[in-house]
Formats: sequence, C-alpha cells, structure tokens
Amino acid sequence: MIAIPKKVVRRFMQNVEKFQGILRNAKNRDINEADTSTIIQDILENVFGYDKYKEITAEFAIRSTFSDLAVKSNDNINFLVEVKAIGLELKESHLRQAVSYGVNQGIQWVVLTNGINWEIYRIRFEKPVNDELIYSFNFIEINPKEPKDQEKLFLLCKEGINKDAIEEFHEHIKSVNRFTIAALIFNSSVLNVIRHELRKISSGILVDIEEIEKILKNEILKRDVIEGKEAEEAKARVKKSCGKPLRKRKEPKIKEETVLPEEPQPLQ
Repeated sequence: MIAIPKKVVRRFMQNVEKFQGILRNAKNRDINEADTSTIIQDILENVFGYDKYKEITAEFAIRSTFSDLAVKSNDNINFLVEVKAIGLELKESHLRQAVSYGVNQGIQWVVLTNGINWEIYRIRFEKPVNDELIYSFNFIEINPKEPKDQEKLFLLCKEGINKDAIEEFHEHIKSVNRFTIAALIFNSSVLNVIRHELRKISSGILVDIEEIEKILKNEILKRDVIEGKEAEEAKARVKKSCGKPLRKRKEPKIKEETVLPEEPQPLQ
C-alpha cells in the first residue's frame, strides 16, 4: 500500500465528487473534445495537483504534430495526455496516436482519456516499439474515501510522480502476477520442494521432476500463463533472479541393506 500524504487525501475529498458531477453533466450534454479538454485540465489541477498555468501545456508541439496535453513538474515532462470527447469510446487507434507522440518525444508515459475513462500506458522503447496498459479507472466510479481508489489517483499526482510511485507500482505488477508465479513454480528449486513433499506423503515413492512438470502443465496451470510473450518474459526474469536452474536428475534407486548373520554365542 502506497503512503499517500494527508494533504493529497484532503484534496481528493474536496474535489473528486465535485468533478464527478461536472463529468456526468458534460456526458449528458455530449460536449465536444475541446470542452472535454478544459474539464481535464481542471481535474489535473484540482485533483492531481499540477499548476494549470505552469505545468500543464495544451497543444504540446511534437515535431510536425501536437499532443493534446503535456503534464510536467520540475521542468520535466511526466506524461502526455491524449484527450477524446467525453461521449467517444476510447479505441486502439487513439492509443496508437498517443504512443506515437510519446515515442517521438522520448516520453515513457501516456494517458488516454475522455474525462470519464482514464487509461495509463507505459511505452516500451524496444524493437519494435511496444506499449502496455499499466492500469485504468473510471473517474465517476472513484470513491475518494477508498484507499485503493486513492492509490489510482495518487500514481498520476504531482506528489506521486515526484516520488516515482508509478514506477514502483509498475515494478510491483511486473513481478507479482500470474505469469511470474507460474514461472517460479517451474523453477527447479520449487519443483524439488514439491517432489520432497510428495515423498513425505508416501514414504519411498520415486517421483521425477519431469512428471511433476507434466502434471502442472497439462492438468493444473492454464496454458495462457505458461505460453506466450508475457510468460516468456516472466521466465527470463525468474531465470535472471534465481540463477541457473538445477540440473534435473532422476531419484537414485534405494538399495536394500545387507543384513549380516549374527555371530554364534558361546555355550554357557
């Protein structure tokens, strides 16, 4: 759980419900993109804590194009915001546009929003360039008294960005997820623990690690957590962290002890 300063919590309590009402009214009136952008700038100031006149730049120039908003602190751009009209559903094409802006400027974080729905993406500067949805929230459904909802807001706040809260959150979800846990289960040290426990259940039973792996893959774990790009990335992280896996080997057969005959005792 992220520690959120009391002044930030107070800001949430004072402003979130007010803007929820503004957004509902704007949705009913089906306002255009420019008016939606005005509301978002007010939210960035009053909820997320940025100075509207110093830290929020509209129509931020990126080469020959413009990003709707750029949000900065300490003269560094924290993230770009791609704004869509409040009645417009966010689509993949909108994300591609936002990501292209971020790539051109070398900015890692982009936010796609129509005022109600907020999606926060992290650009992965690899070949080819990729992106990942870190988290999302519906602003109208946010409960400013709920710690989990406060955390969703804080990650984008000026105070949160300055504390690298969103980076820590990203590292957490990258490490604590179904793909990483599945990869850990297949690590040789964990497989050896399972084999050891099975032998305790039935004394003397011979169990191969390969047999345990087969059961895990075919009967216990879902295929999508052990196959695909995310699964492979998790395996690489586990391998790097845990070192080279132990070499698999079969249990040696237990030899029967040779019982020597007792020496004859002298007659009394």
